[in-house]
Amino acid sequence: MNTIRILIAEDDRQIAEIQRRFVERLDHVELCGVAHTLADARDLVEVLVPDLILLDVYFPDGTGLDLLRELRAQDSRSDVILITAAKEVDTLRSALRGGVFDYILKPLVFERLEEAVSRFRARMEHLSGLSQLAQNEVDALIPRPGEDDAQAVNGRLPKGIDALTLEKIQDVIGNGEPWSAEEVGKAIGASRTTARRYLEFMVGSGKLTAEVTYGSVGRPERRYQIAE
Repeated sequence: MNTIRILIAEDDRQIAEIQRRFVERLDHVELCGVAHTLADARDLVEVLVPDLILLDVYFPDGTGLDLLRELRAQDSRSDVILITAAKEVDTLRSALRGGVFDYILKPLVFERLEEAVSRFRARMEHLSGLSQLAQNEVDALIPRPGEDDAQAVNGRLPKGIDALTLEKIQDVIGNGEPWSAEEVGKAIGASRTTARRYLEFMVGSGKLTAEVTYGSVGRPERRYQIAE
């Protein structure tokens, strides 16, 4: 399995440190640099050529969207996950036009970053194993919006989701206090990553709700409970 080389570009040093610790917890990932200004980010991208950039939007010397557009104009091999407090729809539109791999709102939750990097790794491995494209390969790499929801509505669950595990999770969570992905995983005998995949699917289908809370050490995490 190839190692993913990640660059953090974040002007807030405390947030950058949180991201650094999160990245170091990920498997098969190498942190190749941290930039606190857009100018430093440009230099590090040019020298280090990271696979993935965790990019903030607002910097004292410009915006992450400026850097994103520059990377695309240069046909850079580096992909981008925007991690930002920007909730404006226009910012999201600009990010999508610029070809971001993902868009994550602050406060950053470890499980959300882990899921995004796992999807990025899966895409890299899928592409590296292809010699030429067929339409089904393209469809696997570029999922159509709403496809999973449509499958669920028609009684067919998306790949990687089974009805028995969904029922187990619903029984475990019940109508009590919110659960984290790690707690649910332990309760059903699965990994945190697997539990989170099911939990996010259930949020998307309206069975659960999720909110960000802060643990005893101040780290944000998503907690899930039955939707009312």
